[in-house]
Formats: sequence, C-alpha cells, structure tokens
Amino acid sequence: MSVAGELIVALVIAIGLVGTVIPMLPGPSLVGLAIVVWAAFAGGWAWAVAGVAVALIVAAAVLKYLVAGSSMKKSGISNRTIMIGGLVGIVGFFVIPVIGLPIGFLAGAFAAEWAPARSITAGRRGAIAAARAAVVAIGIELTASLFAAGTWLTGAIAL
Repeated sequence: MSVAGELIVALVIAIGLVGTVIPMLPGPSLVGLAIVVWAAFAGGWAWAVAGVAVALIVAAAVLKYLVAGSSMKKSGISNRTIMIGGLVGIVGFFVIPVIGLPIGFLAGAFAAEWAPARSITAGRRGAIAAARAAVVAIGIELTASLFAAGTWLTGAIAL
C-alpha cells in the first residue's frame, strides 16, 4: 500500500479512536474496518494483523456488555432501567446531536429508577450506576481500539 493510503488508514483509525470516546461514531468498528481495508490492499501477512485487531475489538465488545451489565446488577439496577436509559439515549442523540446520547442515557436511567419509588435518591443512584457502567464500557472499548491500532502500526511498519 502506498504511503498516502497508509496515512488515510491512520486518519480513519484516529477518527475511530475519537469516536470511541465521543459517542457520535462507531469507534471500534471504524478502527477495525480501516485495518481490514488496509489488509485487503496490503495482502499477505496483513490479514494476520487484521485478524488480531478484529479479534481484540470483538472481544472488547463482548467484555464491555458483560462487565457493564455486571456493574449495573451489582448496583441493584434492573434491565428495565438499562433499556429505558438506552431508548431515551437514542432519542436524545437525535434531539441534541452528539451529546444527547449520554445525556439521554443518564436521564432515562434516572427516570426509570425514580418513577417506581418517587425518590430522587433512587433516581440519582440509577444515574450514577449508569454513568459508571458507561465509563467502564468506554474504557474497555478504548483499550481494545488502542491495542488494535498498535497492532496495525506494528504490522504497517513491519510490512
């Protein structure tokens, strides 16, 4: 692959890393896709690099849900709260572009926990647990994406 092509791949990977932290782009998917496209053009051993990178991203996706869900369960938060938070987060994404997703998720989690008990304390507990789980999930995704990017960089230099 040409130097210009590799710079474009590096730029897409960088955008994917930013998208991992700022929930406006599917960050890890973008990182993985950029590496797979690079492998398609580079060929040969590049496919092994892409396989490792994609495996890291897929493993992180599974781990993210297991750890975040476990964190929410440990805090006493129900699946209903997670669903409501997620749905309100999706609506929030379209109402307030970019920042509406986390705001909606937290507001939905707060409302889902507040409604049955009519307790601000319960609502706050739900929002805090949702925020912790979101930070853990972002951390897992970012770590895997950084390792995938490092794998690509090592492969790009070696090939």
